[in-house]
This record gives sequence, structure tokens and C-alpha cells, in this order.
Amino acid sequence: MYAVEMQDIYKNYGETPALKGAKLRVNPGEIHAILGENGAGKTTLMKILYGMTSLNSGSIKLNGKETKISNTHEAISMGIGMVHQHFMLADVFNVIENIVVGAEPLKGMFIDKSVYEKSVKELTDRLNFKLDFYKKVEDLSVGQKQRVEITKALYRGAKILILDEPTAVLTPTEVDEFFAMLKVLKSEGKSIILITHKLHEIMQVADKVTVMRDGEFIDEKESKDMNEEKLAKLMVGRDVELGRVSPPEDCNEKHFEIKNLSLKNNEGVELKDINLTVHKNEILGIAGVDGNGQTELIEAITGLIKADSMNIFLNGKEISGTADNFIEAKIGHIPEDRNKRGLVGEMSVSENLILGYHKKDNYQKKGIFKSKEIEKNANDLISKFMIKTSGTGAEVSSLSGGNAQKVIIGRVFSQSPEIVIAAQPTRGVDISAAEYIHNQMLDLKKSSKGVLLISADLNEVRKLSDRIAVIFEGKIVDVRRSDNYTEAELGMLMVSGRIKNGGEKIEA
Repeated sequence: MYAVEMQDIYKNYGETPALKGAKLRVNPGEIHAILGENGAGKTTLMKILYGMTSLNSGSIKLNGKETKISNTHEAISMGIGMVHQHFMLADVFNVIENIVVGAEPLKGMFIDKSVYEKSVKELTDRLNFKLDFYKKVEDLSVGQKQRVEITKALYRGAKILILDEPTAVLTPTEVDEFFAMLKVLKSEGKSIILITHKLHEIMQVADKVTVMRDGEFIDEKESKDMNEEKLAKLMVGRDVELGRVSPPEDCNEKHFEIKNLSLKNNEGVELKDINLTVHKNEILGIAGVDGNGQTELIEAITGLIKADSMNIFLNGKEISGTADNFIEAKIGHIPEDRNKRGLVGEMSVSENLILGYHKKDNYQKKGIFKSKEIEKNANDLISKFMIKTSGTGAEVSSLSGGNAQKVIIGRVFSQSPEIVIAAQPTRGVDISAAEYIHNQMLDLKKSSKGVLLISADLNEVRKLSDRIAVIFEGKIVDVRRSDNYTEAELGMLMVSGRIKNGGEKIEA
């Protein structure tokens, strides 16, 4: 008897089919991964299970009993919990308030604090979660916030736990701790449903995997019978390049230089005398745990914020001013948060494809937009960059994550940039879209240009970069050829600024 059995699930959004006879079967005490490209229907299927959206037809059984789930309250009451990729926490509340809010035990008319403190402590001790119950959520690391979300779901009695891209922003150490926690839950008989794009994680932790494509069920496999190449081919329908595309190169001709970059913002984030050089024909990767100054570094070198001190040179010419000046100088920018910095959801695909470049003569004359040229540009880029959309006039918010990211990639790379600042370029996109984005960066590198790659995905940094710089607490602590690092050394530098057997932080 399955803990979860979903059969012949159909779901349409208007006339667009999102799920076409999808199915899922999960055993008790099983870690079950759902794999598929962006837009394959993975999250839609899980939103149906969690009561966030309704199905058009099909059946859901929990522990052999057919049931209907109309909303999230019903799902929670049935023992289903979901931790979303973007956490649903109240930053101004402390940890324990976020965990128990809406499910506080009562003693008479009053909340019984001692009961919920005891219950939450027992839960976090069992999972080896180190959480300060009275620390505000806004002061937590990403990994700690995730633990709060998981504890919150389990406190409410979740026996079936859905995790959407749970390792997207975790450090290697946090990923190991996360997998250890999953194994504890599995030993307790909990069913874990894992949505992830990371094939090596499926091989490492999942018992079974369900593969989806274009809203349909493709296959269900035991992980032990698969490898990453077989999984990728099932997901995409063709062979996919998974390894390093080319060996790291020694590049000597300076292309893009950052000198003496220092700043301190109102939130207390500080960058300390950063000096970096991207050479022609080079991808320079920056590895670091989120929150160590990457955002401020990106925004300073793209003209979005003003540093306390900084000199930037492109091909020997100093660049300064606002973001418009940096764009004019052919500095391309793939922002780390595409929805906040890269796209306007209510605007059309064609409008988003010129965003930031809309003042160019190609697209306007004396403030009047050239509609035909903008439409032609959109059609050309949709074709060239394989953007799946219902049309140029579709709101960009209607696109899947991978296709929304392709809008940004198409916009930036179509403008013949000299250097691209690529921040989390494949966050939340599937392996096929990631492969495409990686190839765009590699093609730019081969054309005597450069890429500064900032990513929390260590595999991505190691796969693409010729050299890697590690950032810790706002400072570059080491720079080497990528093949001169082990994964353990990189992880240690990212979390402590030190190599394990060294005493002092390493100066770049």
C-alpha cells in the first residue's frame, strides 16, 4: 500500500495543459525524487497534492484511501507538509513563533508556551537541528531558515514531506547535514518527496525517481539502477553534456579589472579591498556561501550601487557612473534574483527582451518605441534562444523559471557584451536549460571576451571556471586555477575562510 498514489492527473490553465495523465507512487519510509525540465509539471503535481491548486480529473489516494484535497489546511490535517523553494516565513517573528504560529497548544484560554517549547525542542534534538528559538528569522542563514520550515511542517504532524529544490542555496556542508536529516526522517517511516534538478543528489539520497516531461509521466526507476547520464536522457529525451566542457586555461591578457573595491552598507555588509581580474578567454568563478558580500559585489560592479572606493577597467578604459553607463560600456548583467532585478512580470516577453537596452536607437526614436523592430527582435530571440512562450505578447510571469531565465540570457547575450557578470545564472532551472546557458557563456569566452561567474552551486563553478576566487565575509580569501582545488578545500574556504590545516585566512 502506497503512502501516496496519484493516478491520471490532468490539469489545465485555461486552454494550456499543465498535466496530462501524470502519476506518482510513493512508499512509506521512502525518499522519492521527481525529476523533469522546467515546465514539466513537477511543482503543479505537488501543488495539487498539497491543496494549493485543484485538479481537473484524476485520483489521489493516501495510504490506500481515495481522498480529495481542497486546500492546504486539509492537506496539513492529512499529514502532508511542503517546504517551498522560496521560504514562507515571517522575518519579524522569531524561530519558535514561526514554527508554532497557528498551531499553538492552549491551556484554557491561553497559549501553553511550555508545551510547545518542549515539543519543538524534542523535534529539533532528534533531527540534530541547532536553532536559537528566540532569534529573529531575518537574522538566520538560508540553511537555518530551511530547518525552521522543515521543523514547522513536522510540528504540524507531516508524515509526507514535499521539498521543492531544497539544496538550491545550501553550502556543501549544509547539504551533507540536510541529507543526514532526510535519512533520520526516512528511518521514522516518513515519506519524502524531493523536487530537484541535481542528478548527483538523486543518486546520493533518493530511493526512487519519477521522471516527467511536458506534463506527462515518463518512467519510475529505482535510483540504484540508474546513473546521471541515464536520468538526464530520460528527462530531456536526448544525451546531455554533464562533465566539464573543457580543461581550465591559463589566460594572461587582462580584460576586466576590479581594483580596490570597498564598501559598507546600512545593513552592515562590508566589502574589503577586493581586487580581481578577468582575462580574455576566461571564466572567473566566485565561490561563496550566500550572504558573504556577493550581492553587494555584483551591484557595485554593474553600477547599481555606489561603492566607497572602486576602480573598474574594461580593456584598459576606466568605467564609472550608473547602470546605464555600464550597459553602454557593454558590461552585461545576469542578476541573481531574476524577478527582482531582471524581469518585470506584468510586461510582455518582447518588452522584457529589450529591458535596460530600450533607449538604444534600434528600439526607439525620440522617445517613441519602434514596435515592428521590437517585435522582430523578440521573434528572433525566441527562436535563437529556444524560449517556450505562447507569443511575444505573453506576460513574462506566465513563463516557467527556465524560460524566464532564457529571456534574460537572450537579452544580454544578443547585445554583444564584452564581459558578462553572471550571478546564479542557472538557479532554479533544469538541466537542459542549464546546459544551454553554460554553452552561451563558453561561446562568449571563446570569442576573446570574459565572464565573471558568481554562483552558490559549487558544481557549476568547478565545471565552468578557469580560475576560482573564494569570497568570505566580504573579502577574497583565495584565487587559484579551478583544477588546483579539491571540493573539500573549496567548501572549507567558503565556510571559514581557511584551509583545514592552515591557521590564518589566506590572502588573495
